[in-house]
Amino acid sequence: MTFSTLIPTFVETLFSTVRDVFPIVCIIFGFQFAVLRQPIANLRRIIFGFVYVLIGLSLFLMGLELALFPLGESMAIQLTTPEFLFGEGETMPLVVEWHHYYWVYVFAAAIGFSTTVAEPSLIAVAIKASQVSGGAISVNGLRFSVALGVAIGISLGCYRIVAGDAIHYYIITGYVFVVIQTYYAPKFIVPLAYDSGGVTTSTVTVPLVTALGLGLASTVPGRSPLIDGFGLIAFASLFPMITVMGYAQITARLAKRQQAQQE
Repeated sequence: MTFSTLIPTFVETLFSTVRDVFPIVCIIFGFQFAVLRQPIANLRRIIFGFVYVLIGLSLFLMGLELALFPLGESMAIQLTTPEFLFGEGETMPLVVEWHHYYWVYVFAAAIGFSTTVAEPSLIAVAIKASQVSGGAISVNGLRFSVALGVAIGISLGCYRIVAGDAIHYYIITGYVFVVIQTYYAPKFIVPLAYDSGGVTTSTVTVPLVTALGLGLASTVPGRSPLIDGFGLIAFASLFPMITVMGYAQITARLAKRQQAQQE
């Protein structure tokens, strides 16, 4: 994309973003003036904030189309070519075993971990959780435990695409494990763990993970991008619940052991 086409694309995206954000603005200001009947404090600051949001969202959406989506798809395609899997000059065999795609699983885990650690919504939740708990919940501990869950989930989801298994068996088994773990996990971490499964699937993680799943399903023989390509986001939402509750269980057990040693 050249600079001459970049400006019209940005303007078009900006107008689309304004149209999408406009109902939110109407609801907020409508409730403020019609229901609460109170003036808005720091109105100029809020207006500037909305302008920054519109510009930022527009640039982010352009970045998705120009970089993140093509990058995820190209990486999936390159990692599943016969030349990469079996060597130069080789063709794809009729039966491909799941272990031939081990680099896909490694890439999925790495991209899932790194994008989750950089997820703005997760950072915000981790900071608030640390403040509310008085430091009992570590910001980095929560971020890394969620990122580990996303890494495991996306890697397992890629294995499901390669193996061609039905997604509901994985999801049902995972949620049964979550329900059992909820009974044994410290009570203060359970709501936060459930929220952590939602905040991971946000602005940074979703585009790359979706592109990875679609690209993988498009290149693996016998897979449908519509049926098999989607579903990775469900894995990315499920497994952070397990790892966050596991993180709390481990830290609680270590704290009890340390307290027992001091006594």
